Amino acid sequence: MSGHYATLLRSTVISLLPDCELYTTDWHNARDIPVSEGKFDIEDYTQYIVDFMKHLGPDTHVVAVCQPVPLALAATALLAEQDPEAQPLTLTLIGGPVDPDAAPTEVTDFGRRVTMGQLEHLAIQRVGFKSAGVGRLVYPGLLQLAGFISMNMDRHAQAFTDKITAAARGEDSEHDAHNRFYDEYLSVMDMTAEFYLSTVERIFKDREIARNEFVVNGHKVDIGAITDVAVKIVEGSKDDISAPGQCLAALDLLTGLPDEMKAQHLEDGAGHYGIFAGRSWRENIRPLVFDFMDHHTQHKSKTPKSAIKLAASQD
Repeated sequence: MSGHYATLLRSTVISLLPDCELYTTDWHNARDIPVSEGKFDIEDYTQYIVDFMKHLGPDTHVVAVCQPVPLALAATALLAEQDPEAQPLTLTLIGGPVDPDAAPTEVTDFGRRVTMGQLEHLAIQRVGFKSAGVGRLVYPGLLQLAGFISMNMDRHAQAFTDKITAAARGEDSEHDAHNRFYDEYLSVMDMTAEFYLSTVERIFKDREIARNEFVVNGHKVDIGAITDVAVKIVEGSKDDISAPGQCLAALDLLTGLPDEMKAQHLEDGAGHYGIFAGRSWRENIRPLVFDFMDHHTQHKSKTPKSAIKLAASQD
């Protein structure tokens, strides 16, 4: 839940469907949720992931892509403490900010420069009368999209210039690579203000997950409580959103997990999008993730192929 709908994972889902019983999390646009439904922050999000895992059962492999990585890690730790029998078989964490300070990016630099007061003043808006969520405070998806685009402005400008040139020559099509990518990339949603602000403050500024100080509903989560869930880290060497090292920090927090149940992979030359979609994912990362799942399934369950849940939207 990072401004994009889960449709951004469309190609990831398509690549997994032939081999899996697949469940994908998705979230409603905050501007469509009445104020009477109450708040939704990162603690609520984490508890939802816990509930999803309990519902799917222990013969499940969880895959978290980017934003939900630290919260999926915390949810698994909560299960380890409170309901060990409901823990998933494996947890694959792809390009997420477990420790944003492990490797600086424009995203982390922005988080350090701006105060919470400035952020609330500049980025938070109130939903208007045309939407069901009238009066709700939200972080608009279009602002998040503008931030993403500004990080690679030259690349996006060139992409649209090439598209216009191709159209002028009659060489474009409705379903060409440009349209397929931007149909998903430009599909954005609003987040509740409390979710966005608590993510910035608690994940990026205070680094509660990185310091193993994250609290959910008054309970301090101990990442070290995970002792029986195999964890794999996937990063891209050219990821400019969650740079290499940010996700890998999870392995240091897993003090109770044997080394043989920890795995990591750095995809050379892959950017953020490439580690869960495109050629790098299809040809290199996906087979490694399946091998990891199969290996630990054989050691813990008689089920040859278990359900996979993608616990994420991607930012």
